[in-house]
Amino acid sequence: MEKYVRDSYTEHVQILSQSSLNGYKRLFGGRLMEGSGVHLAPVYDGRVSPITLTDAYGTVNFYLLPFVKPAHVRRCFPEREITTYTDALAAAIEAMGVEQTGRNVLVTHQFVTGAARCDSEELSVGGTDNVDVSVFDPFDYVALGHIHGPQNIGSERVRYCGTPLKYSFSEMKHHKSVTVVQLGEKGALDIRTLPLIPRRDLAELRGTYMQLAERSFYSGLDTQRYFHITLTDEEDVPDAIGRLRAIYPNIMKLDYDNARTRGGGTLLPLEQVQPQSPEELFAAFYRQQNNRELSPEQRGCLADLIEKIWEGDT
Repeated sequence: MEKYVRDSYTEHVQILSQSSLNGYKRLFGGRLMEGSGVHLAPVYDGRVSPITLTDAYGTVNFYLLPFVKPAHVRRCFPEREITTYTDALAAAIEAMGVEQTGRNVLVTHQFVTGAARCDSEELSVGGTDNVDVSVFDPFDYVALGHIHGPQNIGSERVRYCGTPLKYSFSEMKHHKSVTVVQLGEKGALDIRTLPLIPRRDLAELRGTYMQLAERSFYSGLDTQRYFHITLTDEEDVPDAIGRLRAIYPNIMKLDYDNARTRGGGTLLPLEQVQPQSPEELFAAFYRQQNNRELSPEQRGCLADLIEKIWEGDT
């Protein structure tokens, strides 16, 4: 959410653009909340009416454009060739009839070419959903949503404020914040950020189970953080996540990095499988899963089990 400072007394209005509610709910909810200075963008129908506010320098027009695909916009302008997301945004913005002598702000939800994404965001094949930043030229400021990392695109005039919290470990190094934008007279723009400090941050740990469970290892750590733990033990540790949660109660993810997980394997063709004995088949399966051979002790245990099964003594 972006905060826009309207005047020197820092009075602000919060504007939300959403695309997940149907038109009736938006119309109903929008009318309820408009009195509180909160506005919801309706489903795109080819028209975007500005919300006009006034300060000491005159009026500011806010345009709310929800996420649109080329098919959404093409329905509204059948006479126009619209094949890409850039085409769609260009058509939608042109139809707004923005008067560029005044101050204009666009609030929208699109992927803009050049934005740095992370694992939390859905990626399209080949970046087909990318929008060229040049379509936003008519606006004094563009408040973008969807990308989780706060960043400017080309200039500070076009900006993703980012999410208030970290939604995956790919965001671990993000510095979350609230973007505060102050518009002065036409062409005057001041932007600052207010840092957001989470109650619990994300962190990653790596090592063997015994290393991570050693008091000397974790005594100086903030064990209440949300952890991604990678165990390097060659053998899987029984109930590792349950046992480690006695020390790190907020484990969000646990995986292994060892010969088994690093190794690949392919299934044997049928003609090679049929002639093999049960011992050979199990040994091949173990090798494929763990990237190593059965130990002599494991082979002895396997032989005993197969003998009992074949004799019907289960």
